[in-house]
Amino acid sequence: MTTNPLLHRSELPYELPPFAEIRDEHYLPAFDRALAEHLAEVEAIATDPEPATFDNTLVALERSGELLDRVRAVFENQASSHVTPALRTIEPRVSAMLAEHADAVHLDPALFARISALYEARDTLGLDPESLRLLERYHTGFRRAGAELSEEGRRRLRELNAEIAAASTAFGQNVLAANTADALILDDPAQLSGLSPAEIAAAAENGRELGHEGRWVISLKNFSNQSELAALDDREVRRRLLDASLNRARDTNGPLAATLATLRAERAALLGYDSHAAYVVADRTAGSTQAVTDLLARLVPPAVANAEREAEALARLAGGPVEAWDWAYWSSRLRKQRYDIDEAELRPYFALDKVLRDGVLHAAHELYGLTFTERPDLPGYHPEVRVFEVFEADGSGLGLILFDFFARESKRGGAWMNALVNQSTLLGRRPVVVNNHNIPKPAPGEPALLTFTQVIILFHEFGHALHGLFSAVRYPYFAGTGVPSDFVEYPSQVNEMWGLWPEIFAHYATHHETGEPMPERTVARMREAARFGQGFATVEYLAATLLDWAWHTLPAGADPGDPAGFEAKALQDAGLALPAIPPRYRTAYFTHIFNSQYSAGYYSYIWSEVLDADTVDWFRAHGGLRRANGDTFRRELLSRGGSVDPMTAFAALRGRAPRVEPLLERRGLAG
Repeated sequence: MTTNPLLHRSELPYELPPFAEIRDEHYLPAFDRALAEHLAEVEAIATDPEPATFDNTLVALERSGELLDRVRAVFENQASSHVTPALRTIEPRVSAMLAEHADAVHLDPALFARISALYEARDTLGLDPESLRLLERYHTGFRRAGAELSEEGRRRLRELNAEIAAASTAFGQNVLAANTADALILDDPAQLSGLSPAEIAAAAENGRELGHEGRWVISLKNFSNQSELAALDDREVRRRLLDASLNRARDTNGPLAATLATLRAERAALLGYDSHAAYVVADRTAGSTQAVTDLLARLVPPAVANAEREAEALARLAGGPVEAWDWAYWSSRLRKQRYDIDEAELRPYFALDKVLRDGVLHAAHELYGLTFTERPDLPGYHPEVRVFEVFEADGSGLGLILFDFFARESKRGGAWMNALVNQSTLLGRRPVVVNNHNIPKPAPGEPALLTFTQVIILFHEFGHALHGLFSAVRYPYFAGTGVPSDFVEYPSQVNEMWGLWPEIFAHYATHHETGEPMPERTVARMREAARFGQGFATVEYLAATLLDWAWHTLPAGADPGDPAGFEAKALQDAGLALPAIPPRYRTAYFTHIFNSQYSAGYYSYIWSEVLDADTVDWFRAHGGLRRANGDTFRRELLSRGGSVDPMTAFAALRGRAPRVEPLLERRGLAG
């Protein structure tokens, strides 16, 4: 045990985990030690003979579990970014251990009694605002975790939490396996007509890596409409690719989704809520299911109307009705016809390293004064991971960011940010964060050329990273992205604006071979086309959102029946049963809601976009890319984490409550 690197605080800069020393066999012993240590710390707090004080209870809780936080952060990052067969085997066991441990802490009557005593006396304790908010959040969190239940209620809650954790882990593992197992395998490169030579070479390399030497393989990305559909000339290949995408993991994960939905509904009822959705939004900025329902209902009719107009235009161009596997293909051609923009012609201007350094990082320098130095001497958890040290304008160290760009069999789909070390002045920690992407890995010697969508995703995920890096809170509970899930996407969505901001775009959008800037005419056309396809984009998003909402507004005891039938009825009832536009995620691979923290929360993206669009207007009204604007946004929002009420932070920036009109205008839904 003394040689287990997970059991000791890292001596690397910023406590970066010593990935070069960590082995699969270290995790279970480390979890055993960490869980036992944390339980002992919690028991000491709960049984302290001294009367409860803020320091001996709340501050002590914030200081407890240091080892568990460290082990869990490293394990959960690897389980999503670079899972090995050994970790896949132990992941269900770890998930069960963590669920049981959370219940042991939150359902401890003595501990809750101490927290409640402090909460009742909160107005007499003389606490500063952050400390008072910590006490309020702990009290709310314990109540929502079942601390006030009877002994029988607590017993059943433990059972439900264990079953939910097991089913959720299995769901995620099934999707990861299906993304590779259901990949499209082709025998003839002619079937890839329409893709660039680099993309065809990447498909061949993917085939080699997956054991299909001499064949071309397109692995599945998390979402429904695979990006290759926009370019593949062979209609039958397009159909096969979309069919593989829409039907992956259906037999295994359809029943699991129904199980998770019914278990969550029962748990919500046990805790006093009408549905899991009601339980979730009660502690989010939305506040109620009705508020979410009202926003979505307002968006569906104009979005569908837009999509129907787009379908008519595509049908005229295609010479007949457009099926789901045709939509992206003909849409790309209509976009080229209207705006003279061809995605394949744009990609040479979006070389990954150039976009990163001269786009994403340059924007952060201009707006916040940050500088970045790559640290090849610091190890990542995979050879492809790149580590950068981040410095303030005065040269002082702020933290580390790890970039993991490329797709691989061992990584789950999508793009996301993880925190390996959370900032806290109480614990003397500075942040270490990870940005994960799933960009297809280019053939050896070839540059990674991005679509503009992938460029915007780089800016988006870096917005999450800034939220973690700029955290300036005392208590780890509030660090970084420790905010409600329907607020967490807001800062990252704001950061997308810099992807097409003139000074930033001109700085990175140069041809990777010639160094020539993108022609002004092309840039102008891109701006003109900014709202092109918003009907499709909004409908596919809303379809997934309302599918999530249907699963999680089920009352306890309701039988969803056949998952495929439930899904079809949910889309029909929502007015979104458009065969040519499948939901961005179908039930069987909807990992956001069945294998992460977004259950009954996929609405968060559009809810946060209301704040985002309003804030973009604020930046523009105040001169855009100015250091003073960056400093204000950092001070009022990015640095605060969860230490203040999120909507209070927004009002401090904007001077008022948010308005929905900027969002409607952005998505072409106004009027």
